[in-house]
Amino acid sequence: MAISAVAGNHGEDVRSDCQIELQLTEKDGIRIELESKIEVLYGRQNRHLISGILDFFGIDHALVRVKDSGALDFVLAARMEAVINKLITTQKEYFLPVRPELIQLSSREARRYTRLYLPGNTPKMMINAGIHKPDGIILDLEDSVAPEKKDEARFLVRNALTQIDFYGAEKMVRINQLPAGLEDLKYIVPHQVQVILIPKCEDPSQVHKVNDSIQQLLQASQQSREIFLLPILESALGIENAYNIASAADNIIALAIGLEDYTADLGVARTREGKESLYARTRLVNACKAAGIQAIDSVFSDTADEEGLAIAVRESKSLGFSGMGCIHPRQIEIIRAGYLPDQEEIQKAIKIVQSFEAAQATGKGVVALGTKMIDPPVVKRAIRVVDEAVYAG
Repeated sequence: MAISAVAGNHGEDVRSDCQIELQLTEKDGIRIELESKIEVLYGRQNRHLISGILDFFGIDHALVRVKDSGALDFVLAARMEAVINKLITTQKEYFLPVRPELIQLSSREARRYTRLYLPGNTPKMMINAGIHKPDGIILDLEDSVAPEKKDEARFLVRNALTQIDFYGAEKMVRINQLPAGLEDLKYIVPHQVQVILIPKCEDPSQVHKVNDSIQQLLQASQQSREIFLLPILESALGIENAYNIASAADNIIALAIGLEDYTADLGVARTREGKESLYARTRLVNACKAAGIQAIDSVFSDTADEEGLAIAVRESKSLGFSGMGCIHPRQIEIIRAGYLPDQEEIQKAIKIVQSFEAAQATGKGVVALGTKMIDPPVVKRAIRVVDEAVYAG
């Protein structure tokens, strides 16, 4: 008796994806039924890829029905592997050829003004995301993926990390809430992820569990590289433990706050004024500054309210945040412009830096601008402002 399973997506609104039904049979070899508007161009290539994947997993007899909506190779391969894993138990993984030009390293000091969230099971949003030039792209395995699609999303995110050109954006993945998120790690740690977001983080022990798994996976794949962590605080307990979490490990580069879940935990509504979350936001910023890491603000959920977003970014910057999550590409430039220094800040910073350099050149121990003495922390901040201005062109 034939057994079957389905993976992927198909429908009028679906693009760059496919739906695959796989039936394991006892005879008749491999049969592929491909329904695609671009079969003339890519049908032979897709059939070859499907046959190769089945052969890789040792499947000799099967019926494969594919409804294709323009899926690229990395999507087709992910959907095939997902449906195969629903039917057989295997330790094998099918990898497309590595694209060396897409391997990139990150740094603790990288600017993270904007991080664009993308649903981890929707390839059409991934393919061209890099052209919008966010500082980071977050492939999300948590809230944006339906529970019954989690396994499929893992294969897709894994392939996306190694096959999509994000044009220099930091490659980030938000895993599921622990302990389920630990299972996500084996799909991303060996495959060029640069930053892992830990949702609903409430205690340093969660950070340690993630790091322990990362080290085991890197050793198993014979890799030696640094993967950064970005815990997201989304509860009253997480906020109270902010500094302990921020300083829990050397590879933590920032904390982010998730205000939708935080306000739900408080039992209050999230408002545009944000009075209900002011304590949490300032506490998180203070913890980050004390630990020497970046503070990332929550997303602004109304994608149509550009004026409201600009106001929110100015307020966020005034509190000490250095970036914000994005849920739509149109938010990227507004957010980046809000966090970058304006002309008045830049001119003031230049004067401070020039005064500092002049004092050093003459051997003076005191830096002055006009009649005001300038402390070292002010000079340090001014240098950072100038650096950001140069970065922004």
